[in-house]
Amino acid sequence: MGYDPANPMADRITDIGPPHYEQFFPPVVKKNYGKWLYHEIIQPGVLMHKGESGDECYTVRVGAARLISIELIREICDVADAHCEGFVRWTTRNNVEFMVDSKAKVQPLLDDLKGRGNRFPVGGTGASVSNCVHTQGWIHCHTPATDASGVVKAVMDELFDYFVSHKLPAQVRVALACCLNMCGAVHASDIAILGVHRKPPMIDHDAISGLCELPLAISACPLGAVKPATVKNSAGEDIKSVKVNADRCMYCGNCYTMCPAMPLADPDGDGIAILVGGKVSNSRTMPTFSKLVIPFLPNTPPRWPEVVAAVKNILETYAKDANKYERVGEWAARIGWEKFFEKTGIPFTIKSIDDYRLAYDTWRTSTQFKFTSHIK
Repeated sequence: MGYDPANPMADRITDIGPPHYEQFFPPVVKKNYGKWLYHEIIQPGVLMHKGESGDECYTVRVGAARLISIELIREICDVADAHCEGFVRWTTRNNVEFMVDSKAKVQPLLDDLKGRGNRFPVGGTGASVSNCVHTQGWIHCHTPATDASGVVKAVMDELFDYFVSHKLPAQVRVALACCLNMCGAVHASDIAILGVHRKPPMIDHDAISGLCELPLAISACPLGAVKPATVKNSAGEDIKSVKVNADRCMYCGNCYTMCPAMPLADPDGDGIAILVGGKVSNSRTMPTFSKLVIPFLPNTPPRWPEVVAAVKNILETYAKDANKYERVGEWAARIGWEKFFEKTGIPFTIKSIDDYRLAYDTWRTSTQFKFTSHIK
């Protein structure tokens, strides 16, 4: 029997796949779905959506970590049971949102959250630093160049006041990806923290033939840097293996994903780069990609002081100099990227010039490069 789009559940013989999202809507959201007139931010972390019906939905946004304990999840559910009829949602930036259908229910909810200590900070809306979305880092991933949760904790501890207030010219989205494969939002964030590898993969010739399909490892490289080779193993025997052309390698780790005998992680070579100026919004200017401004900072757990200082410096320089509603990239484009480096005190190096052979955009695509006193 064929699939009927009008009745998609007919003749289903499996429970694979998620249930329909509509069943998780609070009643006020279900009633007004697709019929909202406008929304406004009442205070940091509190939004009000107005429906055509006259209904109001108040959302309280709470910052949370990406990796949280079962105990904290149960506490979040207790808050939802007490104030929101059990309804609660997680956002894509690791916030928790509680929704109620009247203004009278907002303050008791805020008081409850505040009474639970610092575990439930309310904020991340409007002209604030949004919660820092991040990838898996050393906890789960096999190719990270840095940690994710640890760096984000250190950075957001320092930027906390900007999360719970509206002191900035506009919203600043901070994101972290622990390697260039970027399973995070680093490519289009106002301030992006990126783990970078700087050395090509090592090759365990003794293990490679038992762990890997060589054609798969070779074809996995997007730049053709991995080639077949006959080498001697530790016993002096000739075996079929691979070699890496370091000049072509961009340290993405895709070969290690396909072949565990080609590890990329290195304590000295791995570190953190800072990118700036990306955004998805098109309200004032086109969406833009982030640009590299600091090519390397060391991995210094547990608090990553160099990274924290660099991010805070960029944020506070922007906060003092930008116009109202101006995003970080829009501010940099208005004053000129040369002035951005001058005002932030970040040295501009050749590493910041995008010379990747498949790239079509760089700092300047014409001869109109405006030298400043900051550029030597």
